[in-house]
Amino acid sequence: MGEPDGPLTTATYVLIPPAGSRPWYWHLLAEQLRDRGHDVVAVDLPCADDSAGLAEYTDAAVRAIGDRTDLVVVAQSFGAFTGPLLCDRVQADLLVLLTPMVPAPGESPAEWWGNTGYAQARRIQAEREGWTPEQDEDPNVIFFHELPPRLVEEATAHARDQSGTPFEKPWPLAAWPDVPTRALLCRGDRFFPIDFLRGLVSERLGIAPDEMDGGHPVALSRPRELADRLEELRREARGVARPAQRG
Repeated sequence: MGEPDGPLTTATYVLIPPAGSRPWYWHLLAEQLRDRGHDVVAVDLPCADDSAGLAEYTDAAVRAIGDRTDLVVVAQSFGAFTGPLLCDRVQADLLVLLTPMVPAPGESPAEWWGNTGYAQARRIQAEREGWTPEQDEDPNVIFFHELPPRLVEEATAHARDQSGTPFEKPWPLAAWPDVPTRALLCRGDRFFPIDFLRGLVSERLGIAPDEMDGGHPVALSRPRELADRLEELRREARGVARPAQRG
């Protein structure tokens, strides 16, 4: 695909975090995006609140956006259950699913793991990499392998309890929102194996994912590269058709 003519305008990047994460998770990426002239909204989800489900997560994102426009929604991991709900409520120019749990209509997040064959994919990955069962449960092996010790300490300090409430109810949309959608996967992701996610994105969204280097917490390990890729996706998304999600 050729690159569209004309310079990119500035945007408002709306960042939906993974499970159990504070807005701090995005701070390095947010700095990169602001240096490029963009506004950034790092959404503070009520993930520790047992009374809050996906509807309340979406409400929190809508409030955080306020009257901002030119929205690019970036939703990572479990945040991919909230990102499309947000795009069903606000006018977004692009939705980027980053290392995502791609939802299906009527499927609860709790059902996602079994429905997608996640456990088998992780077993295959652990066998291929030669990890012991203990290593496969070690966050330093699965999540933090690219991060320097200082960032691991900070990430651990900023972790937040994740309520199980938003995992309980079915995802409420009957169809994908009318928004250009891209999926960006990380080749070194040890939590969501990339071959597993490639198949899931193709099956559920009918699109070919984009890829970059890095592990699951890529906003911490490779913020500059991630910002560059998001800008590339925003440029390429001009005139790109919406995905046709399959049931």
